[in-house]
Amino acid sequence: MSDVFMHATTAERAALIEARLTAALAPVASIRITDDSAQHAGHAGAAAGGHFSVTIVAAAFAGKARVARHRMVYDALADAMQRGIHALAITAYTPEEFALLPR
Repeated sequence: MSDVFMHATTAERAALIEARLTAALAPVASIRITDDSAQHAGHAGAAAGGHFSVTIVAAAFAGKARVARHRMVYDALADAMQRGIHALAITAYTPEEFALLPR
């Protein structure tokens, strides 16, 4: 993924992240990928890869602390984290937690 990821457009990068997370974590209710790279233009690490935000809802997070949930996301994106993703903001919910959020 990393070579493909490095040469992908913004939309393709988001799609690749979504595909990886879907395959690894089977999100049940929601997954949203946002490319925040433009907000970090000129940042010292910006040339090394993109900045992304991920909001994901998956039953796989049940019983897991926030750090463990983040590790699961990082593991699913391991090669892209090495080449292509400079920063990743993660919000991870179980379906039950997501259902309790105000709308």
